[in-house]
Amino acid sequence: MKNMSRRQFIGTLGLTGAVMALGLAGCGSNGGNSASTGSSDSKVETIKSRGKLNAGVKKDVLGYGYLDPATNKYQGLEIDLCYQLAAAVLGVSYDEAKEKDLVAFTDVTPKTRGPLIDNDSLDVVVATYTITDERKKSWDFSTPYRTDHVGILVKKSSGFQTMTDLNGKVIGVSQGSTTKDLVTKMLQENNFNVTPTFQEFPDYPSIKSALDAGNVDAFAMDRSTLKTYTTDDCELLQPDIEFGAQDYGVATKKGSDLSKVVDDKVNELLSNGWIDQEIKDWGLL
Repeated sequence: MKNMSRRQFIGTLGLTGAVMALGLAGCGSNGGNSASTGSSDSKVETIKSRGKLNAGVKKDVLGYGYLDPATNKYQGLEIDLCYQLAAAVLGVSYDEAKEKDLVAFTDVTPKTRGPLIDNDSLDVVVATYTITDERKKSWDFSTPYRTDHVGILVKKSSGFQTMTDLNGKVIGVSQGSTTKDLVTKMLQENNFNVTPTFQEFPDYPSIKSALDAGNVDAFAMDRSTLKTYTTDDCELLQPDIEFGAQDYGVATKKGSDLSKVVDDKVNELLSNGWIDQEIKDWGLL
């Protein structure tokens, strides 16, 4: 994993709590333009006129989208992907897009990412955004660039061994995510006669803090995200149960001319091995 160990990352959460609590437009570090400029109906032409791609990303998922407090820079697979998309739209190379900082990043949460596309504050959202049939009614999505599965993180001291130990327990999930429904479906399909309750949080560090404080009994999320928060005293509950496949796609405004440009670029990066190399470079599961 680049630049920072998982233990070092977890250690920064307490020092950057105030930063991590932000989740609306304007929280990005690079002073991005918060709205599209120009009157054209073409998103592509609007971006070209502006000279930068406005992108919504995660700031707290190591390896995908993480705002490094030491440098105040975003890093991860999805950050690199944003530069690739900017290069495709603006007609420059990937290296030039990075060198000239042609992406204005805004950190998003599951509750804010869709609305910020709708009001044209963002051109794309590249933020572990799971493609669902329901979401495709509101936004365009690219071909999936990454597939993950859901996991349930628990404290080793809890003594939990199987999913049956979750009966009557509290599971922390992210607001606006599909995780609650996927966990419930998994329990039903595997005939686990348990009834946990769910508590929603605005971001992942808040869930991990609640788990450490004993305010929730488990933390459910995509496994690659959970890897960020898996310290020595935590582990996945029954990792052999693989469920809730999560296909991550780049979201764009419904019917936008940008959607095809984005999808073509994602397919190119999948076919030429760039995505696979990024997955290795960032140590993703």
